[in-house]
Amino acid sequence: MQKNKKISEELKTEMHELHRDFHDLYPLHTPSNEEDRETGFGSVATEEEKADPVKAKTEKKKLTPVFLFSLLIVAGLTAACLAWPSQFLAATSQLCDTISTDFGWFYLLLVALIVIVCMVFMISPIGNIHLGNPGDKPTFSRASWIAMLFSAGMGIGLVFWGAAEPLAHFATSTPGPEVGSVEALRDAFQYSFFHWGFSAWAVYGIVALALAYFRFRKKEKALFSVTLKPLFGKHATGPLGTAVDVLTVLATVIGVATSLGFGAMQINGGLNYLFGIPNNSTVQLIIIGITTICFIASSLSGISRGVRWLSNANVIIAVAFVLAALAIGPTAQTMNVLVTSTGDYLQNFISMSFNVAPFDQSHHDWIKSWTIFYWAWWISWSPFVGIFIARISRGRSIREFLLCVILIPTIFSCIWFAVFGSLTTAVQIGGVNLANLPTETVLYGALAHYDFGRVLSMVAVVLVFSFFITSADSASFVLGMLSENGNLEPRLRTKAIWGVLLSELTCVLLLSGGLGALQNVLIISALPFSLVIALLLVSLHKELQHERVQMGLFLRPLILPKADKPFRSYEDQKTLKPIEIIRKSVKADQTVMAFAKATAGMSTEEKKEAVAVAEGGLAEMKSGEKKSPAAAKTPTPEAAKPAPSGTPGFIGPDSDDKGIVGVS
Repeated sequence: MQKNKKISEELKTEMHELHRDFHDLYPLHTPSNEEDRETGFGSVATEEEKADPVKAKTEKKKLTPVFLFSLLIVAGLTAACLAWPSQFLAATSQLCDTISTDFGWFYLLLVALIVIVCMVFMISPIGNIHLGNPGDKPTFSRASWIAMLFSAGMGIGLVFWGAAEPLAHFATSTPGPEVGSVEALRDAFQYSFFHWGFSAWAVYGIVALALAYFRFRKKEKALFSVTLKPLFGKHATGPLGTAVDVLTVLATVIGVATSLGFGAMQINGGLNYLFGIPNNSTVQLIIIGITTICFIASSLSGISRGVRWLSNANVIIAVAFVLAALAIGPTAQTMNVLVTSTGDYLQNFISMSFNVAPFDQSHHDWIKSWTIFYWAWWISWSPFVGIFIARISRGRSIREFLLCVILIPTIFSCIWFAVFGSLTTAVQIGGVNLANLPTETVLYGALAHYDFGRVLSMVAVVLVFSFFITSADSASFVLGMLSENGNLEPRLRTKAIWGVLLSELTCVLLLSGGLGALQNVLIISALPFSLVIALLLVSLHKELQHERVQMGLFLRPLILPKADKPFRSYEDQKTLKPIEIIRKSVKADQTVMAFAKATAGMSTEEKKEAVAVAEGGLAEMKSGEKKSPAAAKTPTPEAAKPAPSGTPGFIGPDSDDKGIVGVS
């Protein structure tokens, strides 16, 4: 009976943990305060918060320069776009063309460099560093964490471009081969995988890594400006830091507004195809208005459960949607496409990453229209997605973090494009000219030629609508956090202001030029923020190298930082030399072995008592006092030496207040 009761309790515990782990599968929604305090950014306090929690909370609630400057710029951009729509479109088109022509190489080089840096971090000893205190365990099981990363690859963009992009590369504007040829079809899938694969997720991964590393490991605020402290020191919290955070907010606003614009266009396209509702800007404005009311109402009323339920439902609907499309379409051909295109993608990845096509004007123009647009989109979206990925990744090693963040969503994106790209190209090859349809209706036009196509079209509309709400809801939280000095509980008023501005900007961009205007503004806004990411790469590498040296990390760390005193290149007064680290490690190994020998044969409780006595004796040694009589209780003289590896909170006698890793 007792045994059955124990098994029942263990089963309940496991079910509770499983429910907790899978409670938040879809990332793009407002995180609950309880979850953040327990497992996310809120579980780590900065020095200011520890010293004076009330003052720190009050400071976060103040109107910050970041909020005011960002608000003025976004409001001015919206007003200019609304007052002079045609002039705005012409000016942004010209500026976009100039940036794409003169700085297109920079976008490609930066993203390629990010991929290289991620690979270096993964294969070097730096990959052993964990995102948190030494000894921190991952918050989520690996299975649930991977499920969340899997869900991070979903969104409006996948639904919008999953069917349209391969068709466009095949039948409208090819990277090089003749339109409609076999070579064009092969390139269509290869470049679709390239645009949504490793490069995109490396951008998200490096931004998420910087945020998680400085928040969980360095105990800094959840702001982009603090990631530049290794380069600029205290200046990163002054006007320079304000400028960085303003650029971050602007990039996020425009990146999210672009996605919301795509979503409104595709919802309208679906309603037009299914029910004959006109496909025009008026209907799109109505769609944006309805969704805005929905997500702002949820934010202001505090009814986050509905948004969370909708977020989790998105994952299930999206997976069911792609499986159903695989079943009704040319299944064998789709799998052939997936395997072959994956090989093409891997084989040509390096050449595509560095190819600006300077000797082929038509290919160069194609790269400006597609690849540079996508790289700008990923750069603009990186703060938004990066904050979620960082929030759920405490305790992971850098190697595991980057490997899974880059690999898991890439696999799902390739499957998605293989499935829906095969649907559309098969219909096109069969004689139906889908290429003449507007981009937002290509998916519905293709589904109409398959069994259950109308049902799946309705599912697609519902999916995009729910993605719209959850994305906008999360964006209002992220923008509120960034513009309130990293406040993890932004005021409802701030969230509402950003929600309204996001919707207004989306509306005026659609009115001023539709898809072209969205793409133009995105490429323009990504340029200044790309400079921030370039600096972030240098800063992150510098800080990780500093910590690697301080830890003596070659194959395994010799010294670990204390939980409340992380290694910081911008604060550490003394940088240990390799010989000092080795000397400390040798001393630690000797004392650990002596202690192990002295306590051999003791029970667990006796060993704990010996550790406590040793720590007490060490404290007296450090203060210059004589040993107290309590030291006589030490079982043997050697027991007053440092505890073996794994003893929490123990500091070696020659460690300069830094933890020592011994030999187990």
